[in-house]
Amino acid sequence: MRNLKSCLLLFIFLTCITNYLFAQNPFILDQFTADPSARVFEGRVYVYPSHDILSGEGRGRAGWFCMEDYHVFSSPNLVDWTDHGVIVSQNQVNWVDSTSYSLWAPDCIDRNGKYYFYFPAGIKDKTHGRGFGIGVAVSDKPYGPFIPEAEPIKNVHGIDPNLFIDQDGQAYLYWSMGNIYVAKLQENMLELASEPQVIEGLPGEGLKEGPYLFERQGIYYLTYPHVQNKIERLEYAIGDNPMGPFKVAGVIMDESPTGCWTNHQSIINFNNQWYLFYHHNDLSPHFDKNRSIRVDSLFFNQDGTIKKVIPTLRGVGLTEASQEIQLDRYSLKSDEGASVAFLDSLKTFAGWKTVLEGANAWIQYNSVNWGSHKLKSLQMRALSKTGGTLQIRLNKSDGPLLARVDIPKGDEWSIVDSRVKNYKSGIHNLVVLLQDNQRVEIDWISFK
Repeated sequence: MRNLKSCLLLFIFLTCITNYLFAQNPFILDQFTADPSARVFEGRVYVYPSHDILSGEGRGRAGWFCMEDYHVFSSPNLVDWTDHGVIVSQNQVNWVDSTSYSLWAPDCIDRNGKYYFYFPAGIKDKTHGRGFGIGVAVSDKPYGPFIPEAEPIKNVHGIDPNLFIDQDGQAYLYWSMGNIYVAKLQENMLELASEPQVIEGLPGEGLKEGPYLFERQGIYYLTYPHVQNKIERLEYAIGDNPMGPFKVAGVIMDESPTGCWTNHQSIINFNNQWYLFYHHNDLSPHFDKNRSIRVDSLFFNQDGTIKKVIPTLRGVGLTEASQEIQLDRYSLKSDEGASVAFLDSLKTFAGWKTVLEGANAWIQYNSVNWGSHKLKSLQMRALSKTGGTLQIRLNKSDGPLLARVDIPKGDEWSIVDSRVKNYKSGIHNLVVLLQDNQRVEIDWISFK
């Protein structure tokens, strides 16, 4: 009976975890995600994003944002991510117009042993008001199950809810609709305790939305996307009160260099490091209404101002050498001869490949952990129509040679094995360099 009970518990655990995902930007690769709200609960990072899908006949508005449910993802280390599945759907909430497909940016916060998930949605009938309302779903666990409240929050109309609980225990709700608003919440986290007010001190012109507030060393940081020119960039303002007024202090991240019209942020401190979560349209480069969430490290100047974050493909965290290392999420590459492309441009969820062409072209992937046990061989999934030779080096393009890999001539992807020489334990950067002028395509590399 004991063995049967153990097997049942294992089965329940496995079925609760619907997908297991890995680091590197974007860090969710099997679906479109946007507007990441990151939180630290019970020593683990949880991310509550919106979920972009493609619109179709009878499903949303063509060429526009289309969202029908929410997933939640979690990680113990910002490297390995678990998809806990759908936590709220537009068909589960009585007051939501289930034809609107407008479950936009959410947030979640914990209080008194409960988890409160806030989400905007189109209102179904006039008894609840017009336009967008903001609802709450409550759970005993950060990953659900979440039970939606029967009514949206009274006297709140807008999108992009954000929650903050100050050190004195007072909770605040922020949201946007033309301006950015704030109101105090009652102890039950379901009702307002003050009248909504417009936050003062923010830019007067251009779209402002997506508020996310956090506190550090007595300074309150209100972050938000703002259309200064044509597309959104991430900005912030500072103040000494959660309700403002605030003073614009700078830019956290510049506009997308590839033209993604939106961005949306959250900022957390995890294990004494600050991180910025945001989104881009990596998996949908020609349609920026299908987006993907990213994370990069964030740093402060001595005066408390935020250093501008330069987005990376590499993301954060250590990658174990025994994992499949996706070189296309690189840290550095040679000026010529190294590029990244989709494995299949019609199936973008299949991921990317690294292309090396031209002698001495190289690509570098930082922070690989070889551990303390000697890894004797490597495997690489690669393709070369002419055949080619790669050098695997440590730390830089002329660093210690770890291995040579001969890629056979062929028209199909193959798994190539090679012996590892001059093994060094610990954490190193990984460099793959093309020895000759033959074009080589690489999907991944892993050490055994």
